[in-house]
Amino acid sequence: MAMEQYFSATQKMEQEVMFPSLLRGVFPQEKGSAPEGNTDLYERYQLLKAIKPMVEKGLASVTDQSQSSADTDTNSSSDDSDTMDAELEERLSHHLAGLQQVLTHLTRDTNALTRRYSQILEQISPSEGQPSW
Repeated sequence: MAMEQYFSATQKMEQEVMFPSLLRGVFPQEKGSAPEGNTDLYERYQLLKAIKPMVEKGLASVTDQSQSSADTDTNSSSDDSDTMDAELEERLSHHLAGLQQVLTHLTRDTNALTRRYSQILEQISPSEGQPSW
């Protein structure tokens, strides 16, 4: 679920943010979040765009590795196998929880950036109902 939300948020960001340069010098307005140095939304946009292919590539390599390791699996005693399965399950659960936290954070940042970009566009262009003079 978190992965789908992340990809949906990044796709929406890529479709809506047509002029990323409008984000230069604009800083996040998130309540309760600590400022992350002098990182403006343009730098965040560039980072979020750079992370997406890494996430996609990482998922593909994990899938490839799991298929190749299943092909080369050797037979061992059932006790060793049960212990190893329990350890693997625990490690997988730990890593999936961490991945979900990271994806949730990235999704939140991506959605916040997209909302802020929309606000900037609204400030730049007057609404249709108002005269532009």
